[in-house]
Parts: sequence; structure tokens; C-alpha cells
Amino acid sequence: MDLFAPLQRALAEQNYKQPTPIQSQTIPAAIDGADVLGCAQTGTGKTAAFALPILDYLGHEKPNAKPNHPAVLVLAPTRELAIQIGESFRTYGKHMKFRQALVYGGVGQGQQVKELRRGVHVLIATPGRLQDLMDQTHVSLAKIEIFVLDEADRMLDMGFLPALKKIIAKVPKKRQSLFFSATMPPKIRDLAARLLFNPVTITVAAKTPTVERIQQSVRYAKRGNKLASLIEILSGKDVERTIVFTRTKHGANGLAKKLDRAGIAAAAIHGNKTQNARQRALEAFRQNKVTVLVATDVAARGIDIDGITHVINFDVPVDPESYVHRIGRTGRAGSDGIAITFCTRDELDDLRVIEKLLGARIRVENPEMKFEGTHDRDKPKRSGKGTSKKGNRSRRRRNNDTEVRNGAKNTYRRRKKSRKVVKPEKKQRGAANGD
Repeated sequence: MDLFAPLQRALAEQNYKQPTPIQSQTIPAAIDGADVLGCAQTGTGKTAAFALPILDYLGHEKPNAKPNHPAVLVLAPTRELAIQIGESFRTYGKHMKFRQALVYGGVGQGQQVKELRRGVHVLIATPGRLQDLMDQTHVSLAKIEIFVLDEADRMLDMGFLPALKKIIAKVPKKRQSLFFSATMPPKIRDLAARLLFNPVTITVAAKTPTVERIQQSVRYAKRGNKLASLIEILSGKDVERTIVFTRTKHGANGLAKKLDRAGIAAAAIHGNKTQNARQRALEAFRQNKVTVLVATDVAARGIDIDGITHVINFDVPVDPESYVHRIGRTGRAGSDGIAITFCTRDELDDLRVIEKLLGARIRVENPEMKFEGTHDRDKPKRSGKGTSKKGNRSRRRRNNDTEVRNGAKNTYRRRKKSRKVVKPEKKQRGAANGD
């Protein structure tokens, strides 16, 4: 691609040779100044798809960094994603002169305000903290030239729509907008229609919403046996870096402690952790000081670390799309990945909803396991021939139960009939007494 020369130098140093589909379609349109509506799976290179044309713009146009008035605004749903977007800008723009600021909650705002006052070209922010700083007049969006909304569907899931509307209202109408989302439900399409003008629509997705290089499987388990199964998997020779997802923050903390006691170095990351604690956990994971990261869904899209070999769903996610984003942490940048989901009897319905979204059944590692009181989804229908002795015994028990019930009904009928015979005698006695 015909990018700004220092950009090409940085990409060559990163050994970037072939753009991904979302990059090859987005970058030329964005450089031409068009609005873009991009829909692609997680891990397909969306960050570079908007970061490179922005840096190309800064390199050629050289806008001034005005105090409290950034030229580019990038909105991300989580602190982790905002930080990683900032790292990408630094990596690609290492041979350029530009300034950026990261604005997110969980830390004091003093340093962020100082950087904004100094003047930045690119502001990367989460909606909540940005709205706070706007209300305090520490930042103005009046000079925004390029507006990027990343992981838009996740923002709506996290309840950021009111903040988004207020932020969008402050951005100039004359601007370029780049809108990215992993999924396109109706609410996202409505938001895109209000935000974009005659956009170039780019959809890069497989027939199923998961990355093809990820080997997916389900392991049936009783709740009390999950930990032992997890330790067994994590002790395997082919397991290097693993993310384990739980439903709750409390569950993430408890599981990380249990893994530590079992001799497996683990750290927990979730919304209740301070920003410093979350960054320490991520850095330890990057440097292989811990090999297991136990996370909740708040971190599912914010973790972009190479070399994650396994993703394990300790709990089946209630939201089927969260499953897609969870397992998308592995199998990135052309690598293979493994995703294993533990499923208890109570989670079977959630698993079926996920499979409906995928349009296919997920392979079961241990189909021989049966859940008492439930029908196994993979259990073949019984035919008249080849029925097991156990099945015959079960039918005999049902027949015996039916006979017992029928016997009880017949006994009840006989008693009722005998009572009817006695009733006329009572009436006769009553009639005689009345005379």
C-alpha cells in the first residue's frame, strides 16, 4: 500500500507483509476520506485497519496539536482495549512525530488532564472517563477530523449508549467516521446510520462467527469435578498460555487462588480490580511470569496477546456472542488455537443456544458421560432393535410402576363403589328418624 514512508518502515520492522482482508479493504477507503462501516471477526486486524490511515493522515497533513483540542478521537469500550490501541499507534508511528493521550477510568485523571492541556493529535478514550473530562471542560471535540468507534456492539452491551450519544453530539458534523463492530444487530445498524454518511460497508466474516483455525470442543462435567479437569488440561505439554473464563468476579478470584495452590501460576483480571492490578496481571501474563489468566467477560475483547494456545470456558457464557469473543483470544494472526468449554447439566440450554448461533454442533470430548435426569443432546434415538438390557429393565420398571398405579386406581374404584352401596341405607335411616 502507498502509505507514508515512516509507516512503511515501521511495518517492515514488524514483518508485516500481507494485509488482512479487513485491512486491505478498509485502508484505501479510509485514506480516500470515506466513512467506513466495518464488520469483522475478532482477531482479524481491525486496529491496524484504522490506525494506519490515521497515521498516514497525520504524516501527510501534519495538523497542529492544540491544547485540549485533539484532531482524532478513538473510542474503545474497555481500558485494556484502549491501552492496546495506544500501543499499536506507538508501534506503527515509532518513526513519526505525533502525540497521543489515553483517557480511561480506574486511575487518577491528573496525568491525563496534563497531557490534554499540552496538546495531542490522537485521543484514545473510554466513554465514561471522556464524558467526565468533557463535563469538566478539560477536553473539547470541536476540532475532531477523524472519529473512530471500535467494538461498538460491546459498548452497547456495557450500557454506554447514553454516553455515546452525548459524545457524538459534540463531534463536528464535518468529519470522517470509521465504525467497527464484530456483530451487526439492529441497534448497531441504527447507530451506524446516524453516525455515518454514505459509508463504504466492509464485511469480512466466515459463514460461522468463529475463527476457523480454532479447534473447539465441549467437555461434560459435574460442577465439583471442573477444577480437577482444568488442572489436568493445564498440566498438558502442549499448553503454553491459557485464558480461563468464568462468569463471576468472585469465581475468577477463587479459581486463580485454587490454581496457585495446585502449583499453576495464575492471575485474575476483572472489573473490580484496580487499573494498576489489571495491568500488572496482563504484564505478568505477557512475560510468562504466570501462564494462566483467569478472566471475566469484561476482558474478553480487551486482551490482545500473541501466543495464547488455549481458551477454556470454565463456565458456559449466558450470552452466545460472548462465546465467540472469548475463544477469539486464541487462534490469532494465523496461528492455531484450542477452545474447550466445560458444561454441566444446568448449562446444557446455554450450550444449545451457542450452537444455534454457530450453526453447528461442537464436538463433545466425553459423550459417554450422562447427566442424571436429563436427555443427552447427542444421545441417539432408540430403535426397536438393539435395545440394551438396561433399556429393557427401565421399560419393565415403567411397566411395573404403571401396573402398581393401575392397581391403586382399581382399589380406589372398588372402595368408592362399596361406599355407594352403603349410602341408601343412611338415607333410609334418616327417613325413618324423620317420620
